[in-house]
Amino acid sequence: MESGWSLGLMTGTVLDGNIDIAMLHSDGERIDEFGPYELVPYPTDIRTLLSDTLAAARQWNFEGPEPAIFRHAETALTEAQSIAVSGFLDRHGFRPDQLDAIGFHGQTVLHRAPEAGRRGATRQLGDGELMARMVGSDVVYDFRSADVERGGQGAPLSAIYHRALLRRLGAGPESLVLNLGGVANLSWWGGDGDCSERLIAFDTGPANAPIDDWVRQHTGAAMDRDGLIASQGRVDEERLNALLDHPYLTAPYPKSLDRFDFQAEMAAGLDLEDGAATLTAFTASAVAKAMSLLPQRPSRIVVCGGGRRNPTLMRELAHRTGAEVQLADAVGWRGDAIEAECFAYLAMRSLRDLPLSFPLTTGVATPQTGGRVARAVDHP
Repeated sequence: MESGWSLGLMTGTVLDGNIDIAMLHSDGERIDEFGPYELVPYPTDIRTLLSDTLAAARQWNFEGPEPAIFRHAETALTEAQSIAVSGFLDRHGFRPDQLDAIGFHGQTVLHRAPEAGRRGATRQLGDGELMARMVGSDVVYDFRSADVERGGQGAPLSAIYHRALLRRLGAGPESLVLNLGGVANLSWWGGDGDCSERLIAFDTGPANAPIDDWVRQHTGAAMDRDGLIASQGRVDEERLNALLDHPYLTAPYPKSLDRFDFQAEMAAGLDLEDGAATLTAFTASAVAKAMSLLPQRPSRIVVCGGGRRNPTLMRELAHRTGAEVQLADAVGWRGDAIEAECFAYLAMRSLRDLPLSFPLTTGVATPQTGGRVARAVDHP
């Protein structure tokens, strides 16, 4: 199978104001080479628009016609990301026709896991056809819908890329990959064998989202930068123990969460510092409970995502899990680029009709392909 360059895009639910862009040389199985990456700021008005769109999505909740703001936001974010991609390619000396594809995740505005008698639902905003026209490269987008339509969770999709990273590192079942975005998700690979039986992934609980919201509500700041606020607080262990009784945390995998399934109100009644400390400890403790669900308990956690920049959260992870906690950067990975790299990798898999999701990652009955392809040039 021939390798090629692809470019991945990711914007998370924490709305940190950045477009993550990364290039990868791959055949959809092995990683040959890491290309350039950047975090490109969104225009300020886009960030405000997306915040309003998330609020509208929560009110909509998959009932009735989609809110009108969806179409406006989809066009605006697609144009902004297309402009960012074109500038990125120019800066790094690549032409659009040198890409096999762009993996365009889009912006998740609402996600609902399946329940007994009810199929799940997911909505990402992103116009792949528009991006293909603007950039001049083929675009793979709408990665999650096919999985959801076949009874899967639609998330997380990162497991197969995390497996490729672990294989490149020479690591196996003693290691766990943990991504800390708005929500926390883990990937565990049991070593060589069928991915249907040896690859596990699920959302463990919240990560940065409730902490960010708590700090924003009380101070107006976007986040607890460097975990400084939480470091000055005291964990309310009684409150924490009550939060850890949430049935999601012991539910069997596969399972997934929406950004708003666990909210800042979990700390209601606490002061700023104690609330931040308790929410931070809850994120770490939820990971510890998730590790107990795996076939064997890993001794090492490799952490990627924005949450790895929070030293207080990293200390809580080590304390609550008892595992060795390593930053992705310390093992030679690019911690800020991994999610974007993932969608570059998934785009190559989509082009080659390789599965993106598996029974123990999203709950589909059999390995499932996905992604829609928008061509830069119409073919007869």
